[in-house]
Amino acid sequence: MPSITAEGSSAHFDSRQTPNHDSQIASPPNQQNFPDDDEIQPAPPRDPFGTPGHQTPYGSHPATRANSATASSSAVYTPGGVKYFRSRRVKKGEVERPWLDKKDPKEKWGTIIPILGILIGLAITGFLIWDGLRGIVNHKLCPVLDENFSSWNDKVWTKEVEVGGYGNGQFEQTTADGENVYIENGVLVIKPTLQDQILIESDNILDLRSNGCTGTVWSDCVSVTNTTNGTIMNPVKSARINTRIGASIKFGRVEVVAQLPAGDWLWPAIWMLPRDNVYGEWPRSGEIDIMEGRGNNYTYPDGGNNIVSSTLHFGPNSKNDGWWRNNVKRQALHTTYADGYHTFGLEWSEKYIFTYIDTRLLQVMYTHFDEPFWQYGRFPLSDGNGTRLQDPWGFTGSDTSPFDQDFYLVLNVAVGGTNGWFKDGKAGKPWIDGSSTAKKDFWQARDQWYPTWKGKGHMKVKSVKMWQQGGYNGCEA
Repeated sequence: MPSITAEGSSAHFDSRQTPNHDSQIASPPNQQNFPDDDEIQPAPPRDPFGTPGHQTPYGSHPATRANSATASSSAVYTPGGVKYFRSRRVKKGEVERPWLDKKDPKEKWGTIIPILGILIGLAITGFLIWDGLRGIVNHKLCPVLDENFSSWNDKVWTKEVEVGGYGNGQFEQTTADGENVYIENGVLVIKPTLQDQILIESDNILDLRSNGCTGTVWSDCVSVTNTTNGTIMNPVKSARINTRIGASIKFGRVEVVAQLPAGDWLWPAIWMLPRDNVYGEWPRSGEIDIMEGRGNNYTYPDGGNNIVSSTLHFGPNSKNDGWWRNNVKRQALHTTYADGYHTFGLEWSEKYIFTYIDTRLLQVMYTHFDEPFWQYGRFPLSDGNGTRLQDPWGFTGSDTSPFDQDFYLVLNVAVGGTNGWFKDGKAGKPWIDGSSTAKKDFWQARDQWYPTWKGKGHMKVKSVKMWQQGGYNGCEA
């Protein structure tokens, strides 16, 4: 045991006493002993995205005002650990801001000029809107026809009965039979069907001259099957109706609500013809195609029942037709025109003519009457045999001619044809336009195309409306 002396009130060990190895363990050189309960604290984590110099070094802590009484600034820590500098030398309100005492006289223009620009822009916009509205003529319209097909009205509608192909080599015989045109549940239906097989496969003559033929020449009323030379009469039947005797307009509006057919080589149309051929035979007196389409599906190269087109026909003769100047197509959006009803419309005045689908805002063909149609058509000086072409409308002095006369409405579903509406060699077309046996070739391929008519191979018309523009035909302006 160590001895204790009273001198200096100090305690010491007897250096001669032998150490107790059971109770003491020598410490290695240069190593300190720590209390057993002293734990090593990990260093605070560094912020790898912090600003250099703003992080607290390992093992140190932020200074506080208590231990930095002579400092001129302090650091404020937010809960997120971000340190912001705040000066204690500059007090609020003591910072000099001379720009507030004396303002730059040009500074106000930085506000005035933008405001003037906005006001001028609004004024110009208002003027353009006013001028646009001023240019829109709201014609007075008088109702001419409001047909909902509750019953057949033979005072308005005429069923055309012909076999001549209507100038296009069309394959159908148009009939007045209830098989091809009828009203069902308030809807007009035009439905193509096959011709009687006995009339096709044996020598026969179909003479309609005493059976209601509406054609004007012999070939419109008589069709023949000759098994020797391979010619046959019309291989299909369909219908074509018009309002010539009951409703026509000179300028105005037309709207037809219809569902188009689906089926190969069907050719639906909603169009208008002149009531009186004032300027001569077609196309001298004009033609207005509100809608033309094809029944083939969307894979047809020129557009099937997902596309319709509108145009005007005009020219000095059939070989010089200016239809190409304003032929416009419109594709249905994510559907086809055979999947539901659509409104096919026409608006026509002394200054313009346009067609539309469902709304007047969705225009298809638009033609402004701002130059004579003879110039607009870009016709050649002479035809193929050297005969000089003459302007059939020049004597009127009007930019509207020939579309300044009364026109009536035509609805029909044609089939095939040899005028190029269906291009040779496309989509498996089973006939050639120039062949003398085009009808027969079409008939012999009926097992291919006739099944595609099942279900939707007809045009359905829900309503027809026609309005006369004021100032003409008894409609007051």
